[in-house]
Amino acid sequence: MKILVLNSGSSSLKFQLFEMPEGQVLVKGLAERIGEQTAHFKANDYEVSRPLPTHKEALQLLTDYLLNPDNQIIKDKNEIIAVGHRVVHGGNTFVQPTLITPEVKAKIKELFSLAPLHNPANLTGIETAEQIFPKAEQVAIFDTAFHQTIPIENNKYAIPDTFYQEGIRKYGFHGISHQYVSRAANKRLGRTDTKLITLHLGNGASATAVRNGKSYDTTMGFGPMNGLIMGTRSGDIDQSIIFYLLDKMGYTSAEIQTILNKKSGMMALAGSNDLRDIETAARQGDEKARLALKMYAGAIQKYIGNFTAQMNGLDAIVFTAGIGENSDVVRRMVSQNLDYLGIRADLEKNKDPKTYQGDITAENSPVKIWVIPTNEEKEIAQQTYTLIH
Repeated sequence: MKILVLNSGSSSLKFQLFEMPEGQVLVKGLAERIGEQTAHFKANDYEVSRPLPTHKEALQLLTDYLLNPDNQIIKDKNEIIAVGHRVVHGGNTFVQPTLITPEVKAKIKELFSLAPLHNPANLTGIETAEQIFPKAEQVAIFDTAFHQTIPIENNKYAIPDTFYQEGIRKYGFHGISHQYVSRAANKRLGRTDTKLITLHLGNGASATAVRNGKSYDTTMGFGPMNGLIMGTRSGDIDQSIIFYLLDKMGYTSAEIQTILNKKSGMMALAGSNDLRDIETAARQGDEKARLALKMYAGAIQKYIGNFTAQMNGLDAIVFTAGIGENSDVVRRMVSQNLDYLGIRADLEKNKDPKTYQGDITAENSPVKIWVIPTNEEKEIAQQTYTLIH
């Protein structure tokens, strides 16, 4: 059974085609800079740069690639039985994989205000796939679903109860990734009665406490802006600052949203949201870059201490996503000065984790430290297959 997985961003489209239930990847690729003068499309070994005005043209280009006889992937687009979509915010409504209907699309649209950078693009991907693959089952996998197990003492804010009844609460994000790597960590430990902290560190970043295989607490909340410092998002901030910007400095609500979502985080601290550039600048003595890295790692350490205390112990820490998997600098900075929690990384292993199957734990460390590549698309494919099979 062939299942296509789409992860649609505002100007990008990540995709993988799987043969299920084997999980074999037939095609993997990305269309980026959609809507710009020249977009870039890559599928397996095929690459091309050309205008792609909308996601529809990107998905049509993928379809043409799949149907090309020279590639021997599919003979008919109806061979694709289902399309699994990553949707960032599911609110209180969506707590499991869901077949997409007009009602589901309407609800995803209602949630635009809670994830303005993500849900609109996710819906665009869904509507485009419906046009290109009209006979395929369309399935939504929600980033918030894994976090529905967070207990009320961790998902409720200390504000009037009427707001909680209206759905204002912690939802959490990156759930697909946290679920995938926490399951992989439990497999390594050989049991599920575990206490884990999973660190999804990319341009967006979040940490999750996973107890006994279930999300117990997480850094992102009502929306995907708070918690850790991110590429362009502020992370935790004193709420008084927002009112000061609004009432005293004359900024509009929309302007503040833009500042906190797109002009803050590492971009504000170091002038770039690309950690590779920031690390290079730090090595060259740039004090702003050095401070940014120190603050970035410190924010993660705060939550490691918080989550370890909440769970009364810790079995393993997992680094994942673009920064977590590739930045030995961030892993080293996050892991240092945590001896009191039993967290000690082997600095030599940390420089080349692949050689050690991702295990960068020091010999005398009671807590395991692993680098486990995330695979949200594989998780989406598996959940989609389980739903429709």
